[in-house]
Amino acid sequence: MPIASRKIEISPDVAIGGREKLFLIAGPCVIESRAHSLSTARRIQRICRKLEIPFIFKASFDKANRSSIDSYRGPGLEKGLEILLEIKDRLGVPVLSDVHETAQVERAAEVLDIIQIPALLCRQTDLLLAAARTGKPVNIKKGQFMSPSDMKNAVEKIRSQGNDNIILTERGTIFGYNNLVVDIRSIPIMQSYGCPVVIDASHSVQKPGGMGSASGGEQEFIPHIARAGVSVGADGVFLEVHDRPDEALSDKYNSLQINKLAGLLDSLLRVRAAVSKERA
Repeated sequence: MPIASRKIEISPDVAIGGREKLFLIAGPCVIESRAHSLSTARRIQRICRKLEIPFIFKASFDKANRSSIDSYRGPGLEKGLEILLEIKDRLGVPVLSDVHETAQVERAAEVLDIIQIPALLCRQTDLLLAAARTGKPVNIKKGQFMSPSDMKNAVEKIRSQGNDNIILTERGTIFGYNNLVVDIRSIPIMQSYGCPVVIDASHSVQKPGGMGSASGGEQEFIPHIARAGVSVGADGVFLEVHDRPDEALSDKYNSLQINKLAGLLDSLLRVRAAVSKERA
């Protein structure tokens, strides 16, 4: 039987985990511009409304962990939060972004509905504690170097500050050089800690540093990873979505073409329904 995770109220209209609907965290990897972010959020929102899927918009205001010093990082904290706030207010969509330093946390919490801890920083105690003290839900990406059982320590760090609104995201484990694999067992293992668990089907097909000065990826496998995660009971799906992946300023090799989103989500709902019926 699937493990029931904790229900978390993200906004008046969006609740995740527990016995709630499959939810989606999606958007471009990084904020490229105000217009592009708004347009992308609107398009994803329309698709999710039609399919009755709770939607949380994600885009980074600063990608501090890019492979190259020359890579685009985003508009920065203040400009990025201004754009995310506009999306939140105009569309009524909860917003998520990642923080890389403790100094960013308090300001980010004024806008974000969910604070995300990047995978490479999931062991950074001070960053986890600062995010926890905001009282906001915290999404911790499982490090590429971490086993699912290791993530219990990260969960306990957040809970030590009286915050139990924790989401864990599976995004693949390093397997040799420039390659990741997904151990699907990690989803029920991490759910056993009482947290909603998300399958990140975009970063799971990434090839870190695979292009030398940038990461590569195999976007054609995104649907397979997403369906596998949902088949074992993932509470939500994380997708990087772009209208022109080949021109994306970050993670272009593991971004889903937005025209393929509706079809993929429809198939995920059917997988979830079939699995739920089988386990009933």
